[in-house]
Amino acid sequence: MLAAGTFAQTSYSAIWFGVAVMAPSLRARDHLSLALTGFLISSSLVGSLVSLIPWGLATDRIGERFVLFIGLTLGGGALLGAALVHGFWPLAGLLALAGAAGASVQSASGRAVMHWFVPAQRGLALAIRQTAIPISGFAISLALPPIVAAGGVRWGFVTMGMTCVAGACVGALVLREGPRPDMPADVQRGGSPIGDRRIWQLSLGSALLIAPQLCVAGFTVLYLHERRGMSPGGAAAVLAVMQALAIGGRIGAGRFSDLRGSRLVPLRAIALGAFAFVSLLTVVLDAPLLLLVPVLIVAGVLSMSWNSLSFAAAVELAGHGRSGSAIGLQQTVLNGPGAAYPGLFGALVAATSWHVGFAVVALFPLLGWRVLRALPG
Repeated sequence: MLAAGTFAQTSYSAIWFGVAVMAPSLRARDHLSLALTGFLISSSLVGSLVSLIPWGLATDRIGERFVLFIGLTLGGGALLGAALVHGFWPLAGLLALAGAAGASVQSASGRAVMHWFVPAQRGLALAIRQTAIPISGFAISLALPPIVAAGGVRWGFVTMGMTCVAGACVGALVLREGPRPDMPADVQRGGSPIGDRRIWQLSLGSALLIAPQLCVAGFTVLYLHERRGMSPGGAAAVLAVMQALAIGGRIGAGRFSDLRGSRLVPLRAIALGAFAFVSLLTVVLDAPLLLLVPVLIVAGVLSMSWNSLSFAAAVELAGHGRSGSAIGLQQTVLNGPGAAYPGLFGALVAATSWHVGFAVVALFPLLGWRVLRALPG
């Protein structure tokens, strides 16, 4: 069950990472500016904004398997369509459609994993499920550059599309409705999570914390290739190392949260760590690669290690019957600014410098920490 949910999420996350890894090729083929490239990277997140809450409601009503299968299959079809078009607007539209359809996996696989694990195991279980994102980044960083080099961007999109279809089939075959875990009475009751102030506060703090994840990881390949002269394959290898270490970071953070009995304590600590290392990254951007690359990797790992903690906190605040809707709400709040961050970051860098861009991004996890500090726990 956990493996199926993780694989399904991995196939969906490949959309965002795939565009980021193919960014140099897309820029060269379609003559894109840095700002347009940033918006293209975030197109799948833009699409998810209109669908996450409806998918969450559908998951609570009709269950995980059907919602996941339909959404990922449609998302895979949109990616196959992206293989046939050129230019910013056709690509952005199809990537947004893929993001909107495939976003079903967020509520469906997350809800399924939650229901099969008791609270003392849930942090680790959801952390493993959330490793789908760095696993996807690792696999895409290694597999996609040779595919694109051999067959062009077209075959990159075909690969991602077929992966989504495979994730849909695995999810449909394996996922089952889990037993209802024991939950406090005040959590089992209640209306829509939309009216829960705690979930909004958690989501807003997390939306600030996600900025360095999207801008550091999302622009690693572009920065190292265009600014520091690394080959696309070499720059993608740095991103792959970052993702591999982020897998361990997510699992470690989830397990620690189980032992500590709190999702918010490690979440706040990671926010401060991300602030510190993205600030340091700003200082060493022009340093030799032997110094820059380790700092870049640590900043990226910290920026990517917290998602499962926020995810687990949201579903536990909402309870079993509202978990799909809570995940949909939380992911919508995250993806709203998340969809804007890469494009705005690219525009800021183009207008100023990489130093200014990363310095501004470093402030976001600090602001997120301040918002999350007001939550009890």
